[in-house]
Amino acid sequence: MKDKLTEIRSYLFGGKRGITILYVLSAIFIGLDCYFVYHEIYWLLFFPLFLVILYLYFYSLDKVLLLIVFVTPIAINITQFEFNVGISIPSEPLMLGVLLMFIIKLFYDNKFDHQIWTHPLTIVIGLQLVWMFVTSLTSDLPLVSFKHLLARLWFVIPFYILGIKLFRKRSNINLFIWFYAVPLIGVIAYTTYNHSLWGFDEQAGHWVMEPFYNDHTAYGAILALFIPMFCGFTFSKVYSTTTRFFAFAVLLILLGALVLSYCRAAWLSLAFALVVLVVVIFRIKMKWILFISIIFGFVFYIFSFEILDRLEKNRQGPSANFVEHLRSISNISTDNSNLERINRWQSAFRMFEDRPVFGYGPGTYQFEYAPFQRSEEKTLISTNAGDKGNAHSEYIGPLAEQGLPGMFLVIGIVILFITTAMKVYRRSDDPEIKMLSLSLMLSLITYFLHGTMNNFLDTDKASVPVWGFMAAIVALDIYTSTAKGKIENGNVEIGN
Repeated sequence: MKDKLTEIRSYLFGGKRGITILYVLSAIFIGLDCYFVYHEIYWLLFFPLFLVILYLYFYSLDKVLLLIVFVTPIAINITQFEFNVGISIPSEPLMLGVLLMFIIKLFYDNKFDHQIWTHPLTIVIGLQLVWMFVTSLTSDLPLVSFKHLLARLWFVIPFYILGIKLFRKRSNINLFIWFYAVPLIGVIAYTTYNHSLWGFDEQAGHWVMEPFYNDHTAYGAILALFIPMFCGFTFSKVYSTTTRFFAFAVLLILLGALVLSYCRAAWLSLAFALVVLVVVIFRIKMKWILFISIIFGFVFYIFSFEILDRLEKNRQGPSANFVEHLRSISNISTDNSNLERINRWQSAFRMFEDRPVFGYGPGTYQFEYAPFQRSEEKTLISTNAGDKGNAHSEYIGPLAEQGLPGMFLVIGIVILFITTAMKVYRRSDDPEIKMLSLSLMLSLITYFLHGTMNNFLDTDKASVPVWGFMAAIVALDIYTSTAKGKIENGNVEIGN
């Protein structure tokens, strides 16, 4: 395909013919531009940028991927309120373009690295997409479900499938992380400034990051996701002093922003990742982890009545005080946020009981759960309109929307990612690969734990780094399995 495009380009723009065509096209564009500006129509000014991006789609798709990564933190969601269906501008249209280009190249070239298709994690992700297609066919709202499936495809294809090819060049993993982090710092500055206008009030902390993030939980999840990566960059001696200095500066900014996010789930997820880090560093064996887990489970069972009684007596609400805000996590008697989350979960379980195999269809929870609510479980923030979020869980949501197979496939993806990351970490002698694999695993562990209480994989903000981090681990697994501790550092052609 590229050879044919090169031939056409040489014919049109080679020699004197090319200069003449260039002058004519430039004159036409300038004339049209002047006409439209005179009539206060300014969209034509973006046409040269459109041509540059179009050129990159055909000749340098890897740069398009990195461009999408860069614009994602500052993208703004535009919602069609009748169906509560939105699209993030400009990131998702660019992703759709990558998806279409991938399909065209796949059918034209009819070749792609078989190691990617046959990797266990790719197989399970593929099965999840197939099951989403099946449950979209049986969905109560097929239009919503197929849009949800299409959105998942334009997340997975660019940043998992093509991401693996992108990350054959090891330095692209670092570029990917920095390209997301730099505009994220801009969002943090914007959020912190807005927050300061309200005296860093806890309630204001829920919305000051709008319109870039819809609330503090999504914002906090992304901050927690990147903190392990910049810990790795900061403390790894494989990088220069300058790189480590800037990484440390970014780390401090992320930590400060996480505290001000007042996102309790993000705080907990980061603490859990720290526990996992201790387990890995000190090589604590699985039998001891299982033994301790069984002991904790037994103690909880024995004292369950006392524990639940204590939880019901906890009336600590959200607070600007860090310790008090942490205590509010276990408030299941007066905290509307916690109670509403339980209400959503209970509704999801009832939906699962009604349709245990196929569910109600991908993306339909928020439109279908209202009849499954019970009056005694509703809170002051409950709604029947389907306009205030979904099941608040990456695991329970698929259970209601795609049945038991849907939830098992999500759990399978999590397990396979962690086992693959640990395999890469233990196998390699290269200190950078060990650091990357461990940091990537800890980063996604923060998200997987956060995913028990919230779900954001239907948004570009979370999907780009989550699927990208998975792709990085698979790339390290595939391209370091034959040559120990090695990974390609030359140019990467995404289309082949």
